[in-house]
Amino acid sequence: MIKLCVFDLDGTIADTITTIDYYGNNALNEYGLPSIEREKYKILVGDGAVTLVERMLKEVGCDDKELFDKVYKKYVEDYDKDFMYLTEVYEGVTELIDDLRSKGIKIAVFTNKPEFTALKVIDILLGDRVDLCMGNAEGRPKKPDPTGLFEIMKNFGVSGDECLYIGDTSTDMKTGNGGRCHTVGVLWGFRDRAELEENNAEFIIEKPDEILEIIEKMA
Repeated sequence: MIKLCVFDLDGTIADTITTIDYYGNNALNEYGLPSIEREKYKILVGDGAVTLVERMLKEVGCDDKELFDKVYKKYVEDYDKDFMYLTEVYEGVTELIDDLRSKGIKIAVFTNKPEFTALKVIDILLGDRVDLCMGNAEGRPKKPDPTGLFEIMKNFGVSGDECLYIGDTSTDMKTGNGGRCHTVGVLWGFRDRAELEENNAEFIIEKPDEILEIIEKMA
């Protein structure tokens, strides 16, 4: 029986790619670097802001380490000033979470977004629907390391067999499998079916309410 659903944030709960594209390109342009097309950001994101900026600079052919610090600072500071700009919750996700909660299932978020930002985004998008949110924080390894996922499961007193881990990237599938959870790959996010299959997603879905069907079958 599933007692806990742990969601990734960007590309799973929140459609943030337009936001990331906007702040990413603003930071690049500030220092005379070219913009990156929005679809490319879907491949660059997923492993935290530091890695994102590293990949952005590599994408535009820049290996200046001093420039990294400037672009990173610009990106993070601007993003945090207006972190909800162009960000929306995916259609059907709020309703799904309400249905899960009505069944007594706990809801958590585990993301590589900085935790202070993730907490604010979740509060605005979902209010008190999320029981626990963990993000990138000092002393906690980033996904796909499952340390944070184990912390979440321990907090709720559940085993991996009682947990669904839901995300849209290879990083998410590696995280969920590393935590010995049931993994659900979603196709409304940033990556495609092939990536999810290659990284051993137990289930792959096209719409949020399919999670309810999975839980019913597992019961």
